[in-house]
Amino acid sequence: MFLKIFNQEIKGFDQGISLFIKREDLIHRYVSGNKYRKLKYNLAQAKKENYETILTFGGAYSNHIAAVAFAGKEAGFKTIGVIRGEELATKIQDNPTLTFAQNCGMSFVFETRANYRNKNEVYYLNELKEKFGSFYFIPEGGTNEFAIKGCEEILTSEDKVFDYICCSVGTGGTISGIINSSSSHQKVIGFPALKGDFLNEEIQRWVHKKNWELNSNYHFGGYAKITPELVLFMNSFYKNTKILLDPVYTAKMLFGIQDLIGQNYFPKGSKILAIHTGGIQGIQGMNIKLEGLHLPKINCDV
Repeated sequence: MFLKIFNQEIKGFDQGISLFIKREDLIHRYVSGNKYRKLKYNLAQAKKENYETILTFGGAYSNHIAAVAFAGKEAGFKTIGVIRGEELATKIQDNPTLTFAQNCGMSFVFETRANYRNKNEVYYLNELKEKFGSFYFIPEGGTNEFAIKGCEEILTSEDKVFDYICCSVGTGGTISGIINSSSSHQKVIGFPALKGDFLNEEIQRWVHKKNWELNSNYHFGGYAKITPELVLFMNSFYKNTKILLDPVYTAKMLFGIQDLIGQNYFPKGSKILAIHTGGIQGIQGMNIKLEGLHLPKINCDV
């Protein structure tokens, strides 16, 4: 795997505000953005502890599942994905994410939504070990101490020039790493893709700084939910910048940033850095969903 990262400026703002996007999505074609960061030290630890198999959890169009499948294959691991939704067992070929993961050698366990809620319970993990043998466990979304360590490498010394660092939020791991490596003069703003107030407590597990906040006004109904307004924004953004945004995370963050700029939230002359956390593979699955709902689709080249 390789790193190809640069900050790309987005033009067209008044008030002297500068917006740049850190193109973490360009790190790798299949293990892009925060997934590369989260898996880097987890895979190293699995090797160190002599595991042969990695087991993790995810939904039908999970970026994490796709990334673990490919990265695990490249690193010589067997991979097992516990997937939310038992009905998907007969629909793998209709799902581009699961098809990709299967082609990378990943085996699946399809769980009911009720059983899936036990994903972090010791007794349930022990049941899986009895079934599959010893494995290295990576939680849903990939967040653990090794993931935080990897995400602390997103910001570099060159990024100290920015006043605001903006990041989408899923499980809280990526923003935690960013907060830990941010400078004292910077404010980190997280844009949750999920509804609920549990994320503040989760992030506080990993960070000790106070220079951050979450803005929950741009989740568009919750995780993996999307509206025609967001699709229109994504298509316009792509047309103007040639940057694809994923519909679950980064698109909602960029929509929120531009809306806040319009509300004069950021002081005149502010320099903003938005983190593109990848996830482009999810566009195909989302377009299948949008087509079924007879809604406009996301324009893309993937």
